Amino acid sequence: MLKNIFTFLTAFFALNVLIASNAMAQNGYKIRAGDTLNIEVVEDANLNRSVLVLPDGSISFPFADGVRAAGLTTSQVAAKLADTMAPNFTTTPNVYVSVGQVAVRQATGPIVPATDDIYVSGEINNPGKLAGSRGITVLQAIAQGGGLTRFAATKRIQVRRGNKIYGYNYETNAGNIRLQKGDVIIVPQRKLFE
Repeated sequence: MLKNIFTFLTAFFALNVLIASNAMAQNGYKIRAGDTLNIEVVEDANLNRSVLVLPDGSISFPFADGVRAAGLTTSQVAAKLADTMAPNFTTTPNVYVSVGQVAVRQATGPIVPATDDIYVSGEINNPGKLAGSRGITVLQAIAQGGGLTRFAATKRIQVRRGNKIYGYNYETNAGNIRLQKGDVIIVPQRKLFE
C-alpha cells in the first residue's frame, strides 16, 4: 500500500513539473503570424476557442476583435485580451492563452503557406487552416470550418487576398468567390443590434 502511494505521488509530482515546464516554455515563446492560439475565458466558457494569428499579427476574438498578438508571449496576449474585454464583464475576466499549433516556417525569408492552405478566422466553430482547399468557395470553406458561431456577423464576412478585401454575405450568398492559395476568411463578431 505504501509503495502504491509513493508511486502515485511520484507520478503526480512528475506531471506537475511537466505541466509547469510546458507553461514556462510557452510564456517565453513569441507568437508569430500563422500560429493557432487556444483561448479560454473562465467567466464565460462560450468564448473558449482556437484562433488563428492573421498575417497582420492580429487575432479575431469576441469583445476584443483586432488585438495584436504577434511578437507577444501567451501571458501578454492573455493580459491584453482581459483588459480589452473587461468593460463587458463585471470584473476583469480570467483569460488563459496557449499555443495550439505553431505555423510552418521556412529557413529564411517570409512566412509562406506550405500547401495551398486557406485560412478561416473569427466567429467560426473550427477556425484555422483548411489544407489543400484551393478552388472551393467561401460558403464551402465556412462549412468545412464547422459553420458560423452564434456571434457571427453574417453580412460582413471578409475574404482577404493580399492587399485586397472582398465582402461576403452568408445570408444571400452574395460575394461567393472561389478561394486561392493563402486567402484568409474573417468572420467578424456581430454588433449589438445586427
